[in-house]
Amino acid sequence: MLRRRDFIRDGLAGATAVLITKYACLPARAADATDSHIEILPEEVLGTISPNIYGHFTENLGGVIYDGIWVGEDSKIPNVHGIRSELVDEMRKIHAPVIRYPGGCFADSYDWKDGVGPASSRPHRTNFWADSEEPGGEASHKYDPNRFGTNEFTQFCKLIGSEPYLAANLRSLPAEDFYRWVEYCNSPAGSTTLADLRAAGGSAEPFNVKFWGVGNESWGCGGNFTPQEYAAEFRRFTTWAPRYGQKLSFIGSGPNDDAWNWTRGFFEELVRKGKQEVRSVYGWALHYYAWNLSRGRTNNWFEGKGEALKFDAVDWYELLRQGDVMESLIEGHWQIMGENDPEHFVKLVVDEWGPWYKPGSELTPHNQLEQMITLRDAVFSGATLDTFNRHPEKIAMAACAQLINCLNSLYLAHEDRFCVTPVGHVFGMYAAHQGGQAVRANFSAPNVSYVRDGKPATFWGLKGSASIHAKDLVLTVVNPHVSEARAAEITVRGTRFGSGTATTLTSSDIHAHNTFEQRDAIVPATKNVQANAKVFAYTFPPASVTKLAIALD
Repeated sequence: MLRRRDFIRDGLAGATAVLITKYACLPARAADATDSHIEILPEEVLGTISPNIYGHFTENLGGVIYDGIWVGEDSKIPNVHGIRSELVDEMRKIHAPVIRYPGGCFADSYDWKDGVGPASSRPHRTNFWADSEEPGGEASHKYDPNRFGTNEFTQFCKLIGSEPYLAANLRSLPAEDFYRWVEYCNSPAGSTTLADLRAAGGSAEPFNVKFWGVGNESWGCGGNFTPQEYAAEFRRFTTWAPRYGQKLSFIGSGPNDDAWNWTRGFFEELVRKGKQEVRSVYGWALHYYAWNLSRGRTNNWFEGKGEALKFDAVDWYELLRQGDVMESLIEGHWQIMGENDPEHFVKLVVDEWGPWYKPGSELTPHNQLEQMITLRDAVFSGATLDTFNRHPEKIAMAACAQLINCLNSLYLAHEDRFCVTPVGHVFGMYAAHQGGQAVRANFSAPNVSYVRDGKPATFWGLKGSASIHAKDLVLTVVNPHVSEARAAEITVRGTRFGSGTATTLTSSDIHAHNTFEQRDAIVPATKNVQANAKVFAYTFPPASVTKLAIALD
């Protein structure tokens, strides 16, 4: 198995800087040399981009919680009440809006009562993922010490300014336990025995948790239900829960990929009791991972995956092609939801998304499902976030899988070492879209042409999303071509460009990635731009993600 060191190149950071400089902003008079066009239409508002689209997912899986987030109060690693300080600092920078916990499949066997009360008396339990752990891994990854529970998670959210999103166990716990978890989290100080228990854990005031996942992947590890069976369970679990003066947002366990029948079957059964039942659902969770890089040769979950580090240009495009499926999934499930919810009261919640590779690229040995994050994943993530931005009326929330030491992670950490991945940098760039008015942007660019197993193939040449904040424009653009820059003429209908900044993440090596030893091998570069014209010409480097933040006159 090819390891990470085989792709670390000397002088990579310097090469990145040279590349950014080479493709500097072009003056407007160079527009006749452009091969691409971007037209922004401020009057065509698509909706407000919910900050919650930029959410994250933390599951007690491998090194996500223990070593990633939680290091312990007595650790020599800098921490805030046991939570890794450097992670807190980085997440504040990206304005992380919402965090999903404790799973994932882990939630389907988790009893929240194990993670409350005095730490010394909390039980050790077998982790859902125990059978997948390799020999030599951390004991806390196989047997959950429950040191990180509801109090610690909500404290983590408070430290970084995020809303907690709790995924309830519908498979192996009764509805009463769901009710009591809401009571534990939200009942007023001193009002109930569970409020007193919460206070004994250090939090007298309620957590005011608003977002509640009613099960997880209930078509599979979360109960292996039919959609009709799950709809009945959803109604039962949500029929009554204490509000304590706050509206609760219940999120249903939605489809995997293009499981149209799961969505249709759930909503048909849900409204059997009456059309008003859709009002009990805040969001419908969609899960989609880009994993099959076999180019159609197999649908086997293990054999079809590609390598995180060892890939060629065709593999690069194939992953992006897999990611592009997200748009059709959003549109397809939205249409089916509308059959029984014509007013579209229920929104989509894409709370698991990202690439999934074969094992072998782990920065920390034995960290289950950890994979190295390269420039390819940054481009994939930028394109996915742009897709979400283009559908603000459909998507209320999303969660990248997962935050740290796992699949499409923003951060990697082990003991006292830490680094931000290229995906982490993309989230930092795209945070500027949060709360903006998404507006239509038309892209025209030459397609990428390549040879796919001896046959010609094409892929789009330039895509992105645009949002307006008062008189400021945020435009994010992905150039997927591994070797060709795109010189674009950019216009905004009805106004002129002023001055602003351009931030680009790219590298001369498509395999570029950060490690504990080379934390800044690939980082964004920002420069000032002076447009001051109706037409703005900009050249987007190959294999890049760019954010233009420009004032409009």
